[in-house]
Amino acid sequence: MTWRELRSRQFWQAMLAELLGTLVLVSTVLGSSLPGPGGGPVGPLYPAVAVGAVIVALGHCFGEISGAQVNPAVTLSLLVARRQDVPKALLFVGVQCLGASLATGVLYLALPLKTTADLFVTRVPEDLNAAQALATEILCTFQMVFTIFSVEEQRRKDSTEPGNIAIGLAHTAGVLLGARFSGACMNPARSLGPAIIMGFWENHWVYWIGPVLGGVLAAVCHEFLFARSASRQKLVACLTCKDIGIVETASITGSSLSTVTQNATRGKQTNRTDNN
Repeated sequence: MTWRELRSRQFWQAMLAELLGTLVLVSTVLGSSLPGPGGGPVGPLYPAVAVGAVIVALGHCFGEISGAQVNPAVTLSLLVARRQDVPKALLFVGVQCLGASLATGVLYLALPLKTTADLFVTRVPEDLNAAQALATEILCTFQMVFTIFSVEEQRRKDSTEPGNIAIGLAHTAGVLLGARFSGACMNPARSLGPAIIMGFWENHWVYWIGPVLGGVLAAVCHEFLFARSASRQKLVACLTCKDIGIVETASITGSSLSTVTQNATRGKQTNRTDNN
């Protein structure tokens, strides 16, 4: 990321989109987990439907601005797949955590009975251990992030498939699958916000390592095993910090790597000449 990009309007629009998007996401998830007027327990259905619906809405609102990542696990997965640079990814994670903390704080202040805020916190169930919850978070986040990468690949091919709905349903499926075993966080920021406001840190590491590891595994599996551009050369390019875009173009078009490299070099030289 260059200093010029850092000062651009598009960059700060993306930052604000991630802040507001995460705030709305976490507010919706936490609000849907609170008991109703009767005080009865809320099952996983309400949060599952709520998170799926809000993800679809955020995709339409902020998808063209920041990608509507609203999740450090997604952002770090994109970083591992070389879809995002390091400074931007770290800044995105920072504003996502800030948005989650603001969402938790606002809801906490709005609660008439503060003790119900304990429901905001993600915690390992008493009849399970941290390792079981960790495995659940890895599985739930894996299927969610894998869906995101699959949808993005379809979009790059100009597909008319309604990808936001697929991503929303993947979030819903993750909550229905993992709510009983770990709370199905799948989002470290969603766990961090309540932990800061409520001061509850027991097994908090589960809700960072699990989603991040699951997301990274999904990114690696999709990009280097299932993507149309998957190849041994692409994996080598990633490990050696070379330009993955050139390798992807060569894999998709069937052209030789040297030809694509030469064309890319000519294009960069032309851009420099135009800028000068």
